[in-house]
Amino acid sequence: MTKKAWLILEDGTEFEGTMFGYDGETMGEAVFNTSMSGYQEVLTDPSYCGQIVAMTYPMIGNYGINREDVESDRIQVAGFVVKEYSKTYSNFRATGSLGDYLKEGKIAAIEGIDTRMLTRHLRDKGAMRAGIFYDKNGAVDKLKSHPSMSGLDLASKVTCEKQYTFGDKTEGNPEIGVYDFGVKLNILRLLKSTGFNVTVYPAKTPLKDVLAGGAKGIFLSNGPGDPDAVEYAKTLVKDIAKEEIPCFGICLGHQILGLGLGGKTYKLKFGHRGGNQPVMNLATGKVEITSQNHGFTVDMESLKDNSEIEVTHVNLNDQTVEGLRHKKLPIFSVQYHPEACPGPNDSQYLFSQFREMIS
Repeated sequence: MTKKAWLILEDGTEFEGTMFGYDGETMGEAVFNTSMSGYQEVLTDPSYCGQIVAMTYPMIGNYGINREDVESDRIQVAGFVVKEYSKTYSNFRATGSLGDYLKEGKIAAIEGIDTRMLTRHLRDKGAMRAGIFYDKNGAVDKLKSHPSMSGLDLASKVTCEKQYTFGDKTEGNPEIGVYDFGVKLNILRLLKSTGFNVTVYPAKTPLKDVLAGGAKGIFLSNGPGDPDAVEYAKTLVKDIAKEEIPCFGICLGHQILGLGLGGKTYKLKFGHRGGNQPVMNLATGKVEITSQNHGFTVDMESLKDNSEIEVTHVNLNDQTVEGLRHKKLPIFSVQYHPEACPGPNDSQYLFSQFREMIS
């Protein structure tokens, strides 16, 4: 039996649909993802913490879910929105349905709404707070009292509670310290396969403790929320620069590096989320198709007077910064996701580039 529900935005826009997944209400920031596949990876990506994600591809759930294609130990989104949920799934790796997976994770979801209209609205008006409700009465007031994404440190919410080693250690491989601001599992897999011994640390771990553990390089992970609110990470970047230790940052890690090196960040109108974003590598002139998931970006103008910082990659859709490099220190970062799974894989060379920096 289907249950009527509404997706309501903070500006009062309403979309009527039916519930699937967990039987409950939820609130968060409404965003859209333009990927055609990979919904399980989206659901479990910690960078989506606090967000209600709408998929623009019209049918979702047709290949089910499995216990392997996850990016963390649980579903991270605040809610899920689709045009049509496929109750029938077919894939030789599938172990269950998307609907049951959402029920198990206690994540509310809604189907049957016009996701094209929703996407166009968010594109025109900007990402905003939203909720999945059974009762429309008072919904907008509830949303206006819900925290906005700006100013939120969500990295401290999703980080690991204590340090741990990822995989077995291999003799001769250099030790890498990963700061977990919401790290995706595929990042850890690729760091391991590139030739590192990987130890993951909570977001607020002092750098001296990581170096005492034998780290020869530092990785700053992806994660959710407002980078400017992660105050403790700015101090971390300054310590990394002082120690002149090799460092690679992805997504939130890229933004944190930008802030720690003297730049600023700002919130994008509706962000970049999908597996089809064109980025130009300014060193080679080549265009890479990338997977992205961010609502904030480093302000290029804020770094123009710093002669030691070089922009290495640019988004061809809106010319925002997609990569940075320090000219004197072994520090670089990208805004997009070279580890993207199910892809694209155009930018995985960056992991090898990081490995080459560490003897």
